[in-house]
Amino acid sequence: MKKYLPIFALVLSIFAGGCADTTSRATGIYMLMDTSGTYAKELDKAQAIIKYLLGTLQSGDSFAVARIDTGSFSEKDIIAKVQFDNRPSLANQQKRAFAKEIDDFVKSVKGSRYTDITGGVLQATEYLNETGVGKKHILIFSDLQEDIKEGYVRDIPFDIPEFNVIALNVTKLRADNVDPRVYLSRLEDWEKRVKDGGGKWKVVNDLDRLEAMLVD
Repeated sequence: MKKYLPIFALVLSIFAGGCADTTSRATGIYMLMDTSGTYAKELDKAQAIIKYLLGTLQSGDSFAVARIDTGSFSEKDIIAKVQFDNRPSLANQQKRAFAKEIDDFVKSVKGSRYTDITGGVLQATEYLNETGVGKKHILIFSDLQEDIKEGYVRDIPFDIPEFNVIALNVTKLRADNVDPRVYLSRLEDWEKRVKDGGGKWKVVNDLDRLEAMLVD
């Protein structure tokens, strides 16, 4: 029996290693940009947010930016995506290339007729789960007024445990100024959907306080 003890010890050490905390400490961000109607005029603010995020993300982190379109549950709406290299010099090159892709998009963007926010969140969930990152953030740059094309099914619950969903620059519509309850109700409805799916919810309208954006 004694001769097998070293083997047992080796097996135990392998299992012990397998039980170690393998959760990734990398951050993943998927940002959705509303390009519908007059909100397309707000995209210069989205660019500023993206440049801020590029300055804070580190090697190993993942970043993707997608437009909210008629049917946003599709990879075709991803404008730019990247996982930053472990080599700082290459990561900086990736950041410059990413920023250029966003700038080129904003210069040529055409407004979308519909606003499929739900589809965008579903696509973001799928994307971030595939990256294997430990910290998952979905940013929604939109007035949160969803407008779905006839025939599209979006009455779908979210499944986003351990996700942080952050609404940015939620501008008030004309109807909101007439009756503020419409605006508050829209925020409450999205908060309920996110929390019912296991996620965390935050609204950041003061873009001068971006440093608090990704703090849990």
